[in-house]
Parts: sequence; C-alpha cells; structure tokens
Amino acid sequence: MFVCNFKFNRKLTIKIAIAFLVIIFCIIFGVVGKKFYDSVSTFKVKDEIKTDYLDVNSNNYSDILKDSHENIDKYVGKKIKFVGFVYRLYDFNENQFVLAREMIISSDNQAVVVGFLCDCNDVKNMENGAWVEAEGVIEKGNYHGDLPVVKVTCLKKVSAPNDEYVYPPSGSYI
Repeated sequence: MFVCNFKFNRKLTIKIAIAFLVIIFCIIFGVVGKKFYDSVSTFKVKDEIKTDYLDVNSNNYSDILKDSHENIDKYVGKKIKFVGFVYRLYDFNENQFVLAREMIISSDNQAVVVGFLCDCNDVKNMENGAWVEAEGVIEKGNYHGDLPVVKVTCLKKVSAPNDEYVYPPSGSYI
C-alpha cells in the first residue's frame, strides 16, 4: 500500500497565484499599451513624406514646418499643398512671400507668425494678409541660411479657415 502525505500550504499558494496574476496583467498592459502607442503614432511626418504629396493642415503645420527646416534634404522635390496668409518682409523680392499662420505660443494667446518661404510670380497682385491656398514643390533655398522654399505652381485666393491658428510642434509627427 502506497500512502502519499500531501500538505496544502495556503500562504504559498496565495503568493504563487498573486504572482501569476501580476505577470498576466503586465503582459496584458504591455500589449494594450503597444497597440495604443501604435495607433496614436501611425500618422507621422516620416510616414507622410514617403508619399509624393504633403497635405499640410492646422494640426500638422508646425510639425512639418519644423521638420522641413531641420531635414531639408528629405523634403526637396516633395509636392505640398497648404493654406495661409501672404506675409512679406522688407528684404523680399517681388516674387517672395511667406505663406504664414499665427502660432499660439502662450496660454494668454500670444502669437508669432510662422510659415514657409514661397516663390511665385503670381503673388505680385496679392495684398499682405490675403488668405491663399498654395500648391508647389519644395526646393532648397537660401534666406539668411539654407531653408526649404516652396516654388508655387498654383496660387488661389480663399477665405480664412475656421482654425486660423496653429500650435507649437507637438513632436508626435516627427
């Protein structure tokens, strides 16, 4: 006759069960966190510039502007389409302007003008502050240093968008 004496240790069993549940929760949390991170970060400038056409809007304006200035070479030759207002400086030639937006920089709504330097023959008749939609190709230019310049191929007057302001780069698109 074979007798097996088995003693059940309740405290050890509870510790093992808790450790097992903690491991399971960590795995689930890791998988859910990764899926959430992937879904939030799927739209990035890096992904967007693989296409031939950049559609710049209020949400990605400052991110693309910043990245294009920091990495000019990866934007050269890309087509771009965006809306802004005509902004000229005293030392621009008659074909140059900034297609600008006002970027909110503080909680009390202080703003600065930011934008892409553009080159276009048709801008001579546009007054400062006119809202326009521009399509063009990004080239490497020089204005107090290297920067991206949009050679505008199509310029048309539009009404001001509902979201006239842009916000500082979030870094989520870069």
